[in-house]
Amino acid sequence: MSQTSDFLVIGGGMAGISAATFLSEKARVTVLETERTPGYHATGRTAAIYIRNYGNATLRALNAAAHGFLVQPEGVSEASLLSPRGELMIAAEDELSTFDAYLAGAAGMERLTAEEAVELFPILRPELIAAAAIERDAMDIDVDRFLQGLMRLLRHRDGAIITEAPVGALTRKDGIWTAETPAGSFSAPVIINAAGAWADPVAELAGARPLSITPMRRSAALLPAPDGYTIDTWPLVASASERWYAKPEAGKMMVSPADETPVEPHDAWADEMDLAEGLYRFEQAVTTPVTRVETSWAGLRSFAPDRTPVCGFDGDRDGFFWLAGQGGYGIQTAPALARLTAQLCLGEKPDLNPATIAALDPRRFDGA
Repeated sequence: MSQTSDFLVIGGGMAGISAATFLSEKARVTVLETERTPGYHATGRTAAIYIRNYGNATLRALNAAAHGFLVQPEGVSEASLLSPRGELMIAAEDELSTFDAYLAGAAGMERLTAEEAVELFPILRPELIAAAAIERDAMDIDVDRFLQGLMRLLRHRDGAIITEAPVGALTRKDGIWTAETPAGSFSAPVIINAAGAWADPVAELAGARPLSITPMRRSAALLPAPDGYTIDTWPLVASASERWYAKPEAGKMMVSPADETPVEPHDAWADEMDLAEGLYRFEQAVTTPVTRVETSWAGLRSFAPDRTPVCGFDGDRDGFFWLAGQGGYGIQTAPALARLTAQLCLGEKPDLNPATIAALDPRRFDGA
């Protein structure tokens, strides 16, 4: 099998699928995915929440730019992809400086007393809460409906998604890239590297300099709901220094130690020690014991050295575009990064301001 497109996207997670879908309005696009199912790795293991204030200034700009599409996902879904949740941040005495720094750069955060925090998340220990605040506009994201809607629209526009197609070689000749996979050869003038944890290995295949995109494991567990409580309307609650967070999930409680352990790219699983430590920290903060873990899992969040995503053309390899390093922000920033990717690849004027675009440009690492 040999196929030629205008753009070849490597990686069928949220980043790759969303970029391909936005491009497909005006171009022929093929997505190459290693796994049998798109979204198998990070996309399928996300906490799935939109938090406007999450991340640095560049990420907050992307969060704001993505919001409109998530509310009105034209062509992807007939209804908003967001539903009410709220994010409650609490701080112990030794977390107050971190808490204050977060709120200093935040918008729409409301400070609460310890008692008010407990009203929202009734199993918290008020005596341990030195400060609290809530972002009431934080929302759950329906990730599956988002991804499925994007794929449906991409295919409607004659875009192709090729699964079980790991890229074994990348070559460029006469202005055309060719990717060799078990499913055949695929060619295009431009390759978009949306390979997530595998972004640096893909770059090496193309002869591009890796950008030190580091996969970091994050674990999570699903616990029974605390006895005597209906938890569906509780907010996500997180410690200010990200020692743990917890979130209602389909009538149960999802708890994460918020771990960030650098690892090689692989099909991640939860580390028992990380999980045990995180569950202990959660248990110390609440009035109900952790009686059992129903299931656990882990995903890989991939970061560039400055913890800002990379979106733009490589400085040395013609036709090689980076869309990587989304960290834990990949779902909520996907519409903004996909739109920017399409605009840069099609030579259109970007919507985002020049400072944000410069902060995302992979060439910021040149000479590093």
